[in-house]
Amino acid sequence: MSQPQQLPPARPPALTGQTDSGTEARSPLLAFLRTETGSAAVLLAAAAAALVWANVSPGTYESWWRTRLSLTVGTTGVSLELREWVNSGLMALFFFVVGLEARRELDIGELRERRRLALSAVAGATGMAVPVALYLAVNAGHGSAQGWGTAMSTDTAFALGFLAVFGSRLPRGLRVFVLGLAVADDFLALVVIAFVYSGHLYLPALLTALGVIAGLLALRAAGVRTPAAYAIPAVALWGALLRSGVDPVVAGLVMGLLFPAHPPQRHALERVSRLFRSFREQPTPELERTLRRGLTSSLSPNERLQRMFHPWTSYVVVPLFALANAGLTISPGRLADALSSPVTLGILLGYLVGKPIGVVGGTWAATRLSRGRLHPPLGWGAVTAGGTLAGVGFTVSLLIATLAFDGARLEEAKIGILGVVVGSFLLTWLVTLVLALLPPRRRARALLGQGSVIVDLSEPVDPARDHVRGPVDAPVTLVEYGDYECPYCGLAEPVVRDVLARFGDDVRYVWRHLPLTDVHPNAQLAAEAAEAADRQDRFWDLHDVLIGHQGDLRPQSLLRYAERIGLDVDRFRRDLRDHVGAEHVAEDVESADLSGVSGTPTFFVNGRRHHGAYDVATLSAAVRAARERAVLAAAEPRG
Repeated sequence: MSQPQQLPPARPPALTGQTDSGTEARSPLLAFLRTETGSAAVLLAAAAAALVWANVSPGTYESWWRTRLSLTVGTTGVSLELREWVNSGLMALFFFVVGLEARRELDIGELRERRRLALSAVAGATGMAVPVALYLAVNAGHGSAQGWGTAMSTDTAFALGFLAVFGSRLPRGLRVFVLGLAVADDFLALVVIAFVYSGHLYLPALLTALGVIAGLLALRAAGVRTPAAYAIPAVALWGALLRSGVDPVVAGLVMGLLFPAHPPQRHALERVSRLFRSFREQPTPELERTLRRGLTSSLSPNERLQRMFHPWTSYVVVPLFALANAGLTISPGRLADALSSPVTLGILLGYLVGKPIGVVGGTWAATRLSRGRLHPPLGWGAVTAGGTLAGVGFTVSLLIATLAFDGARLEEAKIGILGVVVGSFLLTWLVTLVLALLPPRRRARALLGQGSVIVDLSEPVDPARDHVRGPVDAPVTLVEYGDYECPYCGLAEPVVRDVLARFGDDVRYVWRHLPLTDVHPNAQLAAEAAEAADRQDRFWDLHDVLIGHQGDLRPQSLLRYAERIGLDVDRFRRDLRDHVGAEHVAEDVESADLSGVSGTPTFFVNGRRHHGAYDVATLSAAVRAARERAVLAAAEPRG
């Protein structure tokens, strides 16, 4: 089996592209994380602006947000203060995005494995129960126990924003762990808001809301996929819940959970390519509409709605919520009163002590009680960092504070919440500092642990069948689904060689065919040519030539390449004519479909799909993490 030659490191400007039958393919999870972490800075700036506004001109701050705004259609209308429009109206969009992300995680994300879902639910529940218990213990007998909900919910934007700061010190899997906690956390928090912090229930309106939900479920059962068809029922649900006394932000979560998520299907992408070719040949308005509908239907409604609403909620809605609610006048006397207030102390202890204890303790208890069947995919050091990151509360905490308190106690709660933001960051920094002081092997164990990772590759690598470059028994396997005519595969090739050269005997590389015939007419024949070369034990020789001559893969050129590398050209020609390699190519394509692969290049590292860029640094980081995990697994005693 041939080994790769060592080439200088390849650093193309932006190795994130992928041929995807005319549709761009990105990781929804990474896009979500990128928006959340970026919005943390905007959220912090909005909170600071609210503090400045409230202290420079406290009268105008309150009078502005107490201005009433009425929307009336005929005899029906809604009249709320501006702060209520933000808290009950715009925040419904925030919870809509939370519902979309929860559904995506359940359908195609980390929580699709129900053991992970159970672990996130347990850790999320205990991560809320312990802080609430501490808050109640501190506030017992003070008449402020009703505010226990302010001490329980993690702020996703701040948690992921802090994680971005410490990203190089913590494993990538921690982002998913924190996100899973946040999803469970937000769902439980919304249940608390609906049943604890809502007003007196008005039964006719509540029954109307239930009827609207039934109608929405009927639309889903009927296969209606157009999001616009759900807009009017969504507004009706919000209005019914507002009238019923249940906090109307619940409508957002209900709507988000209705939209399923699924990866782009290759047959749908091929149909889009055919539609585009038809439009290119005859650019009529009718074909333009058909093409747009085809593009839209190739992506799941969940992903399209997240792409549409998530930037707005992250960069407009949540910062506007902070601007409307985080303002409070600060003076030395007020700070002194707050530090002795059971409300402030309960919030600080709940988040900074209770959250880490609850998350780590719940995860540990679930692992022990399940006898290891439920186990975090991280080490306990990383889980601890996840607990301190989860100990930042802001958006939902402020929302509940405005529902539970007013006057001085509301101000004390706000001071506690703002203190939690600073405290969570400092605690996470301390945890990463302690982890950095550990010896390398112990640090790797503390960060990566012994938990198994979800395997996305449907067909495991078989050295007797697959094309393997590198040691067969290497601890890390890098699989690429590629297309010889795909320009992005050409860009990725020197990167793969660089990674193989860097890691030596620790990595084996596997090429699997995914010819995208709808956009690359010569890709299928080139793949069959590589298989014909394999029948003469020269697969990698022809592979290297084909990937280096992507612009000339015509039949005559394939014969010329075969002659160049010393193949029996007559035999090669017969094998091409008889399509002897077509079955192997078809098997690779089927395994790609089963693994949810729709574009090239797509990489898998030890069975786990690699999302995002495939430059040398990013791909090396994924391989390094997989190698560390494999080494730790090999060092574990068996039996």
